Amino acid sequence: MDLVCAILAAVPVSLSKPSPRSEPSPFRHPPRTARLSYKPAPDPRTTTPKGISTAWTRIRRVIWSPFPWTVLAVYFVSQDWWWLALAAAAWSAVCSLSRPAEAPPRFGFDHGLAVGSAEFVNTMVGAAGVPFAPGNRLEFLNNGDRFYPSMLAAIGGARRSITIEAYIYWAGDIGVTFARALAERAARGIKVKVMLDAVGASDVGNEILDILRAGGCHVAWYNPLRWNKLRRLNNRTHRKSLIVDGQIGFTGGAGIADHWTGDAQDGRHWRDLMLRMEGPAVQPLQTGFAQNWLECTGELVTGPDFYPAPTAAGPVALQTLMSSPETGTSTVRVMYCLAISAARRSIEIANPYFVPDHLAIDLFREAVTRGVRVRIMVAGTSNDNTIARLNSIRLYGALLDAGVEILEYNRTMLHHKTMVVDGQWATVGTSNFDSRSFVHNEETNVCLCDVELSRQLTVMFEADAAMCQPVTAQQWRRRPWAGRILEAMASFVQEQV
Repeated sequence: MDLVCAILAAVPVSLSKPSPRSEPSPFRHPPRTARLSYKPAPDPRTTTPKGISTAWTRIRRVIWSPFPWTVLAVYFVSQDWWWLALAAAAWSAVCSLSRPAEAPPRFGFDHGLAVGSAEFVNTMVGAAGVPFAPGNRLEFLNNGDRFYPSMLAAIGGARRSITIEAYIYWAGDIGVTFARALAERAARGIKVKVMLDAVGASDVGNEILDILRAGGCHVAWYNPLRWNKLRRLNNRTHRKSLIVDGQIGFTGGAGIADHWTGDAQDGRHWRDLMLRMEGPAVQPLQTGFAQNWLECTGELVTGPDFYPAPTAAGPVALQTLMSSPETGTSTVRVMYCLAISAARRSIEIANPYFVPDHLAIDLFREAVTRGVRVRIMVAGTSNDNTIARLNSIRLYGALLDAGVEILEYNRTMLHHKTMVVDGQWATVGTSNFDSRSFVHNEETNVCLCDVELSRQLTVMFEADAAMCQPVTAQQWRRRPWAGRILEAMASFVQEQV
């Protein structure tokens, strides 16, 4: 770990042995000779691709392809079957609008990299296209009782600018509280820009919008329904970002709504996690906001009010990933797959909507074969997305047969999105482990290679696991037939949830 910490903290990257620390560390290993774990991946032309599709997946892709329906519509027109032609043309349009712009990787996972190695860190930087920014302070905030007061305190202390990018901002007490805090800052001359997703935040209500606008806040909508943007209708911003003065940032699983208040004490108060970070790693959050703001409003966000000179605020190096389907590949998918394929001891995932594709199932299966303990915690009976849950349950079998442990959190809705690998690498963010986050949504994830912070996340995972119901292969095989029929029906839209 000394080698990795030195690489993350210093620029340019060096593979030379680090100098001894001035203070002892509880995580320091005995001196050892550096050894490269990398081995060249096999030529993809001579290897079997990961994630080979099943027959039903291929049939589903044909059903969701616009081409055959367009041909069918033309044929119906030639036969003067106008209603059938209209139906086929309408479905062809739906398929075209839902067509994914991103495809998963299929080769390159037989690399021999190990999480925590210098080669892994450098590969993650290169594959994601985002460097680690040293000099940050990071704090994990569990549940609304902790993250909402911290967010409101940061807003109250703003001196230059506040920007918010939110998938969910709903009417309610906490929504009004945030609106008043933002309006108060705007009235004092602070630049306040709020970007809301046109679908996710459609329930924000007039009261909140009136407060924001009356106070001088600039409110914009991300990707509203317009005839000239129909092809991007399925693209939503799922990010939850709050950036204050370009120096303090919040992101994680929670939006702004009353069900995120409290401490996950019952079914009306969700379990979630936000992180507060301060330092140079905040700037990519602002960049992601500014790019989408430019698209929505035509305004270029500029100046030191939004982009102050980066200054160190702590000892942690962070990698802030801004994933978008517009790039043609999902940065968060690449991050997840690379980390899973490099695991050697343990993988701990907490994610509410867990719908792995064939690639992910293959990677989990191979991880277990390598001796990795894989535990996946998902939202159980307390779940706000029935279709995603049905698809998740349907896919339990392949994972359980491979030796993956599945835990269902039933106390309330589990909504945070975390992964810890080998107790060294971790990520926290907005992306679910499903096709919608990888293929259709704008997402944010913050990654770190730090033993202490990874340990904190593992402690949270273990505390949540104590309240979970394990799922066994025997239980899964004995599930009712009525549920299986619903799962089969839900699988038809697996790529859309």
